[in-house]
Amino acid sequence: MNCNDFLKAMTLIESDRSIDKNIVIAALSEALVKAYRKHVDIPDALVRVDINEQTGDIKMYQQFKVVEKVEIDELEIALEKAKELDQQLNLDDFYEEEVSVDNLGRAAALLAKNVLKQKIREAEKQAVYDEYIDKLDEMVLGNIESVEEKFIVINLGKTLALMPKMAQIPNERYYEGQKVRVVITEVNKDTKGAQVLVSRSDPKLVRRLFEKEVPEIFQGIVEIKALAREAGERTKMAVYSKNPDIDPIGACIGPRGSRVQIVIEELKGEKIDIFEWSDNVEELIKNALAPAQILAVIPSLEKKGLLVIVDDNQLSLAIGKKGKNARLAVKLTNNRIDIKTKTDLEEQGIDYKQLAFDYAIQQEKQKREKAAAELAKLAEKEKVTETVEKASNIDEVIAQEEIVLKVDKPSKKTPVEKPVKKIKKPLRERTEYVSKFERLAEGGKPVEKKEKLPYKRRKEAEVEERKFKSIDIRKEKEYEIKPEYSPEELAEIEARQAEIENSWVDDEIDFDEFEEYYEE
Repeated sequence: MNCNDFLKAMTLIESDRSIDKNIVIAALSEALVKAYRKHVDIPDALVRVDINEQTGDIKMYQQFKVVEKVEIDELEIALEKAKELDQQLNLDDFYEEEVSVDNLGRAAALLAKNVLKQKIREAEKQAVYDEYIDKLDEMVLGNIESVEEKFIVINLGKTLALMPKMAQIPNERYYEGQKVRVVITEVNKDTKGAQVLVSRSDPKLVRRLFEKEVPEIFQGIVEIKALAREAGERTKMAVYSKNPDIDPIGACIGPRGSRVQIVIEELKGEKIDIFEWSDNVEELIKNALAPAQILAVIPSLEKKGLLVIVDDNQLSLAIGKKGKNARLAVKLTNNRIDIKTKTDLEEQGIDYKQLAFDYAIQQEKQKREKAAAELAKLAEKEKVTETVEKASNIDEVIAQEEIVLKVDKPSKKTPVEKPVKKIKKPLRERTEYVSKFERLAEGGKPVEKKEKLPYKRRKEAEVEERKFKSIDIRKEKEYEIKPEYSPEELAEIEARQAEIENSWVDDEIDFDEFEEYYEE
């Protein structure tokens, strides 16, 4: 059977749907195998399909296992009969018999078509999933295919994505053919196919837009530490600069506001508040509630969050329109915030200044304890490292300073060179010179003059002193001084020892007899 047309269609499938050609060929082989099994009504039949990609020929073979005794005629063949057909066949080999693909019935052909469709659909679903799972939380550009009541279909190039109503920016109009930037929020793979969900109301879209427009954020110099957004209304963003020479707010705004203006235009006029990040929660809340002026931030009376105190004329500004400013501050700081005026606290008899002072002291104490714990941990780590390094250095010094003292007997044949170690004498301590007259003037005792010994006696005393010093040094040594001999010297010593053992010295001699002899 020739399938040149099918190979052309397979090439189109590969280019249009991004499916590998080998996957399509494997799907066709499996479809033909299932169709033939249905045609011959043998579900367990062994079938092999050979597809030539160059010529387009398709050949199908039914396989029979070679056995001694045939039990199932449709699956096995006797060894004698197999030898008659092919002399090279042995036990457990497979005899192949070619069958015609053209003889498949209509039902079998329809089954092959459905199996092929299913396999191509599964391969396409897997290809789409693999393509977009790596782009999760990334921003992509797409074209709107259709606008429905509950969702919008967006063409991303290789698949169609859905943007639900909740993921759209309120009061933003969409139309067919419109190009929009969206962020991929979810990629699913179910029985119906790979499903990609996108959004324009997600805060990640603002983050990706700033990464695109601000090079310092893309390079990692400026970091977006926290971001809270109400789509279509307002976004609050806390930024931090790792380089003290770069202003994070100015980098995000850009020259004359050019960078932030591009983001605002993309979000259809959404307002963006940019302020500097702070590790201090009190300072962060003050920045998040700007432009309202905050008097103090203290723990709430119920100990369930923080209490923000403002002037009477700043209350509405801190809360914002429909509570928008306060909600964004809560999202950004992850703290429960209760805003009250100074007058309300005074009526309740609460001294907020003292509470604020105590809270500031508590925060400073916690900060110092944390810093002290980090320093102690670092010091312990450095101490351990220093101990290890010191131990390794001591081992190196011992290895370098280790001396093997050798007392060698001079050999005429092989002179042995003795290691020589140079020991530096310790430097004498410098003392200030004081004359005898100064000592007498200070009431000190005059220095007694030692008796000068003759030269010969001085030399004897020096030799005796060196002798005692050498004895003390040998006592302090932890090792023994052992002589080393060459093999020739050891042989000579053993020969002498043997002569001494065989000599008359060890014999028992009665010297009294000789005394009597000499007396006579």
